[in-house]
Amino acid sequence: MRLLVVGAGPAGVRCAVRVAERMPEAEVTLISGEAALPYDRVALSRLLAGDVEVRDLITHRVPDLRAHGIAYRPATPVAAVDREARVVVTAHGERVPYDVLVLATGSRALRLPLPGADLPGVVLYRDLADVRAMLAAARSRTPAVVIGGGLLGLEAAAGLAARGMSVTVVHAVDWPMERQLDPEAGALLAKRLGGRGIRFAMPAATVSIEGHGRVEAVCLADGRRIPAKLVVMAVGIRPDVALARDAGLDVGRGVKVDRAGRTADPAIWAIGECAEHDGMTVGLVAPALAQAEVAAEAIAGGAAAWAPRADAAALKVSGTAVWSAGEIAARDAEPITLRDELADAYRRLWLRGGRLIGAVLYGDTADSGFYLDLISSGRSVQEIRAALALGPAFATYPKEEAA
Repeated sequence: MRLLVVGAGPAGVRCAVRVAERMPEAEVTLISGEAALPYDRVALSRLLAGDVEVRDLITHRVPDLRAHGIAYRPATPVAAVDREARVVVTAHGERVPYDVLVLATGSRALRLPLPGADLPGVVLYRDLADVRAMLAAARSRTPAVVIGGGLLGLEAAAGLAARGMSVTVVHAVDWPMERQLDPEAGALLAKRLGGRGIRFAMPAATVSIEGHGRVEAVCLADGRRIPAKLVVMAVGIRPDVALARDAGLDVGRGVKVDRAGRTADPAIWAIGECAEHDGMTVGLVAPALAQAEVAAEAIAGGAAAWAPRADAAALKVSGTAVWSAGEIAARDAEPITLRDELADAYRRLWLRGGRLIGAVLYGDTADSGFYLDLISSGRSVQEIRAALALGPAFATYPKEEAA
């Protein structure tokens, strides 16, 4: 069997390795549009902050992949999929045959359609090339603006600030990370980051980017003009489904697949951020890797099926840890709040029908696994409700305590 995996992100590499392990006789080829070796994308923020070097991010080198029986082809963008002939066509015109094709094309970072958005000095934050562009700009220690106060935006802002740049985060909502944090936790995080030199413009809308040949300033709807020599857009991602759509596969927000990752074409699978199952796409590494494991087992003849779990998001920036999972600030849920001002720690939990449905932890995230298990399992927390916010050291079920 000739297995061709398009995309060398975490999901693509995991699927290729697992199939090669289960089917040593298979011819496995891993194609990447990037020139780099497979690397840990989650750790890009650490590279930006100067905590690691590029070599520390590499997860698989060519000899490692070859030892698994995987042929790695970097800097090989795929332009088209010919489903009838079962070949992919590279941007260089080469036709690469397959018996089974796995699309692990991930997502593309969004670029706001603003005047000046294509000026030199405006970069996205998605891959190693983007971070290298930011590092080059950071050498001058000039002012920078990060548009977007979500997870990636704050990571970019913290990394640039650690490099000595003056950074302003422009965010459309009143508090950062509004998809993962409630207003109180978001305000605490903004205050902590502000104490480390990161300024915030919230809520604020960017209307244009000014410059003559290069970025000079970011203009806001309220008339403010923020000087900047570097602008980082971190305003979201979109599943990269161009190949699948052009090939005539069923595409919604992502490439539509079943619980094993199969598309409507029995020879083509999709995993990770580019895939859509039951109307859902994933945007975090853990579920993408879980999909890769399931697809690999199914390709090898197993009967695995992917079961989504509650999303969890973690961020550690400038020494501050935050974590969240499940439904945040649901209006029909009962909140439980614990605040320790001396320790600068905060947690809020949301219950519905006697079950934990969401949690936000700020400052102290050591109990995140405990809360994630409760959210994912749907187990009743009525017996431990009074101590639930104190964590597993105190919130023990009576039978477990007796045992």
